[in-house]
Amino acid sequence: MTADSMVMDTASGMSGMAVKAHADIAATKTDTSGTGKVEFMKKDDGTVEMSLSLNFPKMANKTVAVHFHEHGDCGDAGKGAHGHWNPTNEAHGKWGSAAYHSGDIGNVQLDAEGSGTVKVSSDRWTIGGDEKTNVLGRAVIVHSGVDDYKTQPTGNAGSRIGCGVISAN
Repeated sequence: MTADSMVMDTASGMSGMAVKAHADIAATKTDTSGTGKVEFMKKDDGTVEMSLSLNFPKMANKTVAVHFHEHGDCGDAGKGAHGHWNPTNEAHGKWGSAAYHSGDIGNVQLDAEGSGTVKVSSDRWTIGGDEKTNVLGRAVIVHSGVDDYKTQPTGNAGSRIGCGVISAN
């Protein structure tokens, strides 16, 4: 861990050092407007908490899938991110089921304005460190469809409509 990846979290009242990271999501398609923000924080118990907020107005009242992808490259309409981040070589599945990728976040229901949020905590993630757990440098991809949690290896989640790269704060 470097000094650049450590910040004092005085706003939340936590004592000690907390490791943080973030990704700013932008639309990948010219016909889709949208933004998002992902924030990561290492908690005192060692887990990493992810808070995701999306605003994709053209996807109002729909459900979109979100995954972490292998490479932090949003080029070529998000295709530069390659496949789902799966350092443990498991089958694609629903978060918390018997088998799922470390990058399988799941589905986010968007409201009438196209906004939605989700919060997930995991002991499979770190901010820095071992490549099998490190979220830094991965892409967060928003897909146009619903993850069916069955189709291998992608969940049949649709095209890539949003992308952001995870970096240390």
